[in-house]
Amino acid sequence: MNSFENFGFSRQLSGAIKRLGFTTPTHIQERSIPLIISGNDVIGESATGSGKTLAFGCPIIHNIIPGKGVQALILTPTRELAEQVKNAIIAITSNRKVHINAVYGGVSIWNQIKQLKRTDVVIATPGRLLDHIGRRTCDLSRIKTLVLDEADRMLDMGFIHDVEKIIKACPSDRQTLFFSATISPEIKKLANKHMKQPTQVMAEKMVDPDKLEQFYINVTKQMKISLLSHLLKKEKSDLAMVFCNTRRMTDRVSKNLKADGNRAIAIHGGLTQKQRTKTITQFNNSKSAILVCTDIAARGLDIENVSHVYNYDMPPVPNDYVHRIGRTARAGERGKVINLLTNFDRQHFSRIVAKYPSFDIEEVDLPEVKKVNTTAPEANRKPRPKPKRFSRGNNRNNWQKKGRPRRARNN
Repeated sequence: MNSFENFGFSRQLSGAIKRLGFTTPTHIQERSIPLIISGNDVIGESATGSGKTLAFGCPIIHNIIPGKGVQALILTPTRELAEQVKNAIIAITSNRKVHINAVYGGVSIWNQIKQLKRTDVVIATPGRLLDHIGRRTCDLSRIKTLVLDEADRMLDMGFIHDVEKIIKACPSDRQTLFFSATISPEIKKLANKHMKQPTQVMAEKMVDPDKLEQFYINVTKQMKISLLSHLLKKEKSDLAMVFCNTRRMTDRVSKNLKADGNRAIAIHGGLTQKQRTKTITQFNNSKSAILVCTDIAARGLDIENVSHVYNYDMPPVPNDYVHRIGRTARAGERGKVINLLTNFDRQHFSRIVAKYPSFDIEEVDLPEVKKVNTTAPEANRKPRPKPKRFSRGNNRNNWQKKGRPRRARNN
C-alpha cells in the first residue's frame, strides 16, 4: 500500500490529509492503520517523528460520530505532547464537526470543564484526567478507542497506577492502542492485562546509523560548561539540543551559555505551559539555535533540523540515550552526538555502552578551552530566612518563641 487513498477513508478525511502534504504513508502508518480500522488492538513500536499520531489519529476521525459524547481518549505523558497531538488531529478533521480538546494540568480546569461538555475526542495527561473523573466532568462510558501515546515514557514517569485507574474507567469492549518508541517488559505486562489479542507492529528506525557520528570527551567538572560553550561556538550546526538530567542543571547551563554569548533557551517541567509552548515555538522557528532541556523534550515533541545533540549529563537509563540521539540524523541528514564525561557520568555511560555494543562511540581528546566565568547554582536565589525557634511551656499546648515572657492566661 503506497497511498493514503487506499485506506478507504472518507473524501473529507482523504482531502485533509492530501492538503497537509501527506501522500505516502510511513511504515508505522502503512502497517497499523488497516489493523486499527478493522477494530484490532495494536501495539505499535516506532521512533519519535515517524508518524504515530496520524497512524492512530486518522482511524479515530474516520470512526467518530460527532455529538455522541467522548468516543476516543488519547493519553500522553506531557502537556506539550497533548497539545501537539491535538493540533495534528484537528488539522485532519477538515470541515467535520468533530470537537477535539486537550486536558492537562498547569492551566484552568474550569475552561476544560466547559469544553468537555461537547467534546468527541480527548487528549489528556493522566493526572488532570483523573481530576475530571473525580469531579464527574468527563464521561468515559462511551469510549470506543483508548490510545496510550509514548507508553514507555508514561510508565517511566511513574504514571502506571494512574493509567490503570483510567483504563478501568473505560468500557471493557473498547479498542486499545499502545504506541511507544520502545516496547519494554512493563508495556507487555500492561498489554496482556488490558488488551485483547493485540497485534504488534514495528516500524523501521528513523535514524540512519551511517549518518550519525557519536563521540565522547573526558573533562573535569570545573571545565564542563567551558567545554560545552567552546564546542557550540566551534561546531557548524543548525539547531542543537543540550540534555541535562535535572531542572536546576538545565537552568544553570542555559544561563551560563547565554552569559558566554550563546543563543540558548531552556525548557523543563518547572516552566508554565505558556513558557514551554513559547520556548518550543522559538526553537522551531530558529529564533534560538540551542535548546537546553531535560528528557521531557526528547520524547514526542516535533522538533526538526537538529544537527547536534550534546549530553551534558549522561542519562541514568540507557533507553533515554537512544531517545536523545534520535533527535538527529533524520530523513537522510547527517547528525552528531557529543557526550561530555566527568567521573560522575562514567557509570551511566558504561551502562549505555554495555546495553548497546553496536554503538560506535569514538573518544576525542579534550581541546584547548578558555575557562568561562560561571555563575553558582544559587546565584539568583534569595537567602533563606533563619528558622524560628520555639520552646515549650508548662502547658503542653502552649508553644511560643524563646525570649518572650509567657502571658498569664485568664481562665
